Amino acid sequence: MITFRPFRAIRPRPEHAQTVASRPYDVLDSEEARKEATGNENSFLRVIKPEIDLPESTNVYDDAVYKLGKETFTQLIADGIFQSDLHPCFYVYRLTMDGRTQTGLVGCCHYEEYYDGKIKKHELTRTAKENDRVKHVETLEANAEPVFFSYRGQREIDQIVENIIKEDPVYDFFADDGIQHELWVCGDPKIIEQISKHFQKLDSLYVADGHHRTAAAARVGKKLQENNPSHSGNEEYNFFMAVLFPDDQLKIFDYNRVVKDLNGHSQETFLEILSNDFHLERDEFSSIKPTSIREFAMYLPGQWYRLKPRKLVNSKDPVADLDVTILSTLILQPVLQIGDLRKSERIDFVGGIRGLSELSRRVDSGEMAVAFALYPVSMDQLLAIADAGEIMPPKTTWFEPKLRSGLFVHSIKD
Repeated sequence: MITFRPFRAIRPRPEHAQTVASRPYDVLDSEEARKEATGNENSFLRVIKPEIDLPESTNVYDDAVYKLGKETFTQLIADGIFQSDLHPCFYVYRLTMDGRTQTGLVGCCHYEEYYDGKIKKHELTRTAKENDRVKHVETLEANAEPVFFSYRGQREIDQIVENIIKEDPVYDFFADDGIQHELWVCGDPKIIEQISKHFQKLDSLYVADGHHRTAAAARVGKKLQENNPSHSGNEEYNFFMAVLFPDDQLKIFDYNRVVKDLNGHSQETFLEILSNDFHLERDEFSSIKPTSIREFAMYLPGQWYRLKPRKLVNSKDPVADLDVTILSTLILQPVLQIGDLRKSERIDFVGGIRGLSELSRRVDSGEMAVAFALYPVSMDQLLAIADAGEIMPPKTTWFEPKLRSGLFVHSIKD
């Protein structure tokens, strides 16, 4: 049984939604966020990345950063940029990118179900990033950004959502990247009860994007419960904000790799070593994009190659069967001597949304020595791995479109 309940969102007034809405905290560094928020005092980046309004030398984990985020959000409320709904509601959030639409329900999940394994993850988290979001939630006393969950699609839930979006949305705007964002408010008690009951029939939710925010929200809820001798179980800190999308509406993009050096090998030697395990095919005129699983593209300065393993044994282990695992097993670990992808400073990761040109640019600039493009993981693979209680290698999935931050905030102190 999955707990999914409505909440009283703190959200921008419709006329301010577009200027408030920002990209998530973890897709921009401080410098990029500072540039993006320039000239826009309402940008939610000032709440989720408050260091942009402090001297550039400021440590992003300094107490002053979190304190400023709280002060900025409080001021946005005082200035009437944000308002709070009077009654608990569910919200329908629709994103449209390149003609493809995904529609999710916004509500609150229970932190205990993360620890119980009902909310399933497929990635490990980094302690520093997790601690950062814990401190942000504790200081703000709110979940500022929703997590992005998926569930196995249910026709009954789809029908309820379809009925809600027959009405005009309260928000409807295009962000700078051309993605359309629409929001509907559902405060009808009967429909709210129907939605909650349908999710009670489900066994699992799946973290698609937002592992650190999910882990942080669960830690905050657990800590506040332990510190409250009068805990009843109904306090808002028991719940955290999430957007739930049916799995059949989601698209995973490739998550590619760039490596700084060839581990002492010349390009010729490197290619010779790879030819032992791969069929190599050059393309003299254009870039190469993998067209199926078990196919890789590699870029060395000025040259793309298609790589296909000479021999593969299908494994019953869903993680071992991933292309990212095969790349590590056959190239990154034995040839380039890159072990722990979370710790190595010789490797970086590039979301497929940036295109193959970003891979060739970073190699041709001399910053990197080689790039690898992979075929995207499927939702079926993600769900199978999460159901098996397994963990994917770091930086395996990249979801687009990204949720905009600032369209709804969940207070944990109500």
